[in-house]
Amino acid sequence: MPKRVLVTGGAGFVGSHLCERLLARGDEVTCLDDLSTGRRDNVVHLEESPRFTFMRHDVTVPLYLKVDEIYNLACPASPPHYQRDRVQTMKTNVWGAMNMLGLGRAVGAKVLQASTSEVYGDPEVHPQPESYRGNVDPTGPRSCYDEGKRAAETLCFDYMRDRGVAVKVARIFNTYGPRMAPDDGRVVSNFIVQALKKEPLTVYGDGSQTRSFCYVDDLVDGLVRLMDSDGEVTGPINLGNPGELTMLQLAEMVKDMVGSSSPVEHHPLPEGDPKRKEPDISLARLSLGWAPRTALADGLKPTIAYFRTLID
Repeated sequence: MPKRVLVTGGAGFVGSHLCERLLARGDEVTCLDDLSTGRRDNVVHLEESPRFTFMRHDVTVPLYLKVDEIYNLACPASPPHYQRDRVQTMKTNVWGAMNMLGLGRAVGAKVLQASTSEVYGDPEVHPQPESYRGNVDPTGPRSCYDEGKRAAETLCFDYMRDRGVAVKVARIFNTYGPRMAPDDGRVVSNFIVQALKKEPLTVYGDGSQTRSFCYVDDLVDGLVRLMDSDGEVTGPINLGNPGELTMLQLAEMVKDMVGSSSPVEHHPLPEGDPKRKEPDISLARLSLGWAPRTALADGLKPTIAYFRTLID
């Protein structure tokens, strides 16, 4: 049956793809975004549907809507954006989660909280299973995001235990795809934009640090499967692609696919930047029947094509 769904952060990179997926299956979708990092252009094509509503609103301010499901994606997700106003980032994570959980309690809606692999910090266990409690710096320049998401997870499970709210928590690993912001500072968008502009590709440190990149369509599929899962499946559940590669390998791959001769330029490694990140997705396979299906090269093609439209 069609559902009434609220997507906070719905005009952002991941949120806009999620809104699109939910509309396609027949749901009524309210996209809530304060447009601090989201872009109205990401969802303007969806406004042709009578089942889509855009609402400009900050999740740190309470609201009341009659909905069946809430996907709480509202928060800057790239280091330059979430470090621009660290206090506001923490407020968005904590107050935003409290407001959405309070709304879920008031109207009987399920709440899916978008958490992050950053709750593992600079991990000492590799790959990272959900049982790993992390190695997080609570006072560093990235802590507003890492600790804010950890606090949001705590609130989810306390609202479940003490207030009876149905919750789901997804720990999202590095995601890429069309509609990423050119200036968001994430490595995939950085490399593609620099290669298209024939600028040096910025590699931090010696480039041996690793990440695992999940195409946005695969991630959205995981989020929807988690929301639709049985009540006993609460998470946290890792959603990401376990295909690990170094930053130097990614730089060369992007250069080859763009057809760029840009050199690689090394810069100092930012404070608190994790050395290795790779999800253990055993729980997602078992509980959701989910695993990413898009190879990195296949996902980079439409991503590069999207950035060409912005830069050419």
